[in-house]
Amino acid sequence: YETFAEAKRAGIDAIEISASTLFLNKEMTDDRQIEARCRQLKRDLKRAGIEIWSVHMPFGREIDLSQTDEAVRQRSVELHRRVLRFCKILSPRIVLFHPSWYLGHGERDARIAQLVRSVGELLPDAKKIGARVVIENMLGYELVKDGNYERPLGRTVEEMVEIMDLMPADVYAAIDMNHIKNPERLIAALGSRIKSVHIADGDGEKECHQLPGRGKNNWTLILQALDRAGYTGPFLYEIRAK
Repeated sequence: YETFAEAKRAGIDAIEISASTLFLNKEMTDDRQIEARCRQLKRDLKRAGIEIWSVHMPFGREIDLSQTDEAVRQRSVELHRRVLRFCKILSPRIVLFHPSWYLGHGERDARIAQLVRSVGELLPDAKKIGARVVIENMLGYELVKDGNYERPLGRTVEEMVEIMDLMPADVYAAIDMNHIKNPERLIAALGSRIKSVHIADGDGEKECHQLPGRGKNNWTLILQALDRAGYTGPFLYEIRAK
């Protein structure tokens, strides 16, 4: 509670919670223990006057909603369902999904189809807890990572538009300003479909997560684009800073 109270005094009104940290901690294996922790977290945040805006869902090589390996995809969906059951206690407005981990070469179309399938299966679970689903754009100004992998889905304006066009109309987007050069172009392309943001400065080529003003983003253009898109959610920082 003391940490949250200090954050509130510093002007922080809303936070995003990492599901990987909260629910997948190896020391937190008992459901009752996790539920108790969620209730305590919600009580402490409410007392401090801070809203749980969003939960960042787990992700990784074996937690990938776009997997063409059907067994891995189904396990990923079931893990998301389990996390969403715990999220019911927290009552977030937003649950944020990564579209994929790294891809094998030449898999993009098949992976997009699997992602759409997985999100469609999970959407009713998110609605049951009163949360919106958002898909985050991913870093990848170059298509190829190395001899084994391509960059994740959602790496360009065009690919994010393609993905969102295939999603149900009540699935939305989250824009990470650290994951793409000229994020204002992605904001303009997705418009009112944007329901959450990750605010960080960078160069669009690597994970920088800097405070605005320390990277190459043009924040005047970004703010203007968010205004035109009608975005009214929090300015949610995802930065490496104390």
